[in-house]
Amino acid sequence: MRIVVTGGTSTVGKHLQQIMPQAIYLGSKDCDLTDYTKTLAKFEEIKPDVVIHLAALVGGIQDNINRPVDYLEQNIQINLNTIKASHQVGVNRLIALSSTCIFPDTVEKYPMTEEDVFKGAPTATNFEYAYSKRCMIAQIEAYNKQYGTQYCYITPSNLYSELDVHKKEKAHYVAALLDKIIEQDSLGGDTIKLLGTGKPLRQFTYAGDIAEIIKLMIEKNITESFNISNPETYSIGELAQITLQALGKSHWKIEYSQPELDGQYRKDVSIEKMLKIFPDFSFTKFGDGIKNSYINKINK
Repeated sequence: MRIVVTGGTSTVGKHLQQIMPQAIYLGSKDCDLTDYTKTLAKFEEIKPDVVIHLAALVGGIQDNINRPVDYLEQNIQINLNTIKASHQVGVNRLIALSSTCIFPDTVEKYPMTEEDVFKGAPTATNFEYAYSKRCMIAQIEAYNKQYGTQYCYITPSNLYSELDVHKKEKAHYVAALLDKIIEQDSLGGDTIKLLGTGKPLRQFTYAGDIAEIIKLMIEKNITESFNISNPETYSIGELAQITLQALGKSHWKIEYSQPELDGQYRKDVSIEKMLKIFPDFSFTKFGDGIKNSYINKINK
């Protein structure tokens, strides 16, 4: 079975390389997925049986706000071309990576289930990225309806890992948090400054857990779409405190600014469907994962 992973240099892609070294990993230097001709040519060259589609333009809240056109257009192009080329060359299985930002800004009942996706508009701070993922979902379901394909998508909560590649304005919350802690360490400080109020609620999942689930899906021939998340739900402020405590820095201070950058207040998702498929799966606890990520970062 020939497996191709787009976004092979992404955080989840790097974790997959550790447990699925036999797959073919494509980064942006290997193929421009925004160009359909080049995408189709690469897929015709490889002739994959399975495509794991991770490629995307991603970043933090501020970068999403600054570049809405890029996040909408580039991601729609990437998704459209990858799925279309996969079908064109006869790919049997496709697993695409979505995001919980696709869910409505607010819903009547939490945690959100897979059926809640199109029940309202996504949050304004990453509206365009969220809609590019919604378009991807619609495309996958359209191919399944029209052509009888077995394509699916998984929807993880916020991810973190020692392998997170994004820096500065593109950094996700945990990567930015760890970078700030490491910087303060080097300066002899004991205060970290975070954006927002610290009140929004979040679920954070270790990226290595997502890679493990993808591997299991292939091994067990799972073709269903479902949410994936560490069930632990904390406020941003609590996550920062857990991080400092795990790193032996519970005496440090946290300062907040720019409350308008809070983003979506709540977006925790139900993993009931996933647990019916993988009832014995055990997620990495946030405190353990964040400590491991910190140790790996400072040892690089």
